[in-house]
Amino acid sequence: MSFGGYSGQAYSPSGDKGRFVLPPSFRKAVKESSDGRILCLDKHDRWNCLVGFGLSRNDELEAQLDREEDRALRLGRDFDRDLRATQLFGFAQVPFDDSGRFIMPEHLRSLGRVEDGLYFQGAGRFFTIWNPVELSRMGEEWEAAQAACANLVAEAQAKGKGGGK
Repeated sequence: MSFGGYSGQAYSPSGDKGRFVLPPSFRKAVKESSDGRILCLDKHDRWNCLVGFGLSRNDELEAQLDREEDRALRLGRDFDRDLRATQLFGFAQVPFDDSGRFIMPEHLRSLGRVEDGLYFQGAGRFFTIWNPVELSRMGEEWEAAQAACANLVAEAQAKGKGGGK
């Protein structure tokens, strides 16, 4: 079965011992992409969120590095391949268990402004992981994601108040 990308939305409240759960649809896609239970996490380069993906993205990142270097050479611009490689390949490899539980590295918690819940938004080759408050601060082009996030957070809070998780 080939990797089909990341799509959809999900919410994961913080669990016991500060763990989070990779939602089932994202868990399945990461397993397909990583040929196992390794979640790659990094800070998004422009937004106050994290990005997640599987190990299969390594080849794509290497190709991106080559394209960026070729473009810089064509345009007569300086290109520091080592620095750019460090930026692209500096992601954390986080193991998760069969239930999708993982521990967020502390530096990524800080960079992603992670608090007590994570909103997951599919983006094809990767997915974004948001603190719902940070997502709510984004512009109107994020309206659909903001609405989905608000709904999923409200559902999780209602389940929590009902005694079941």
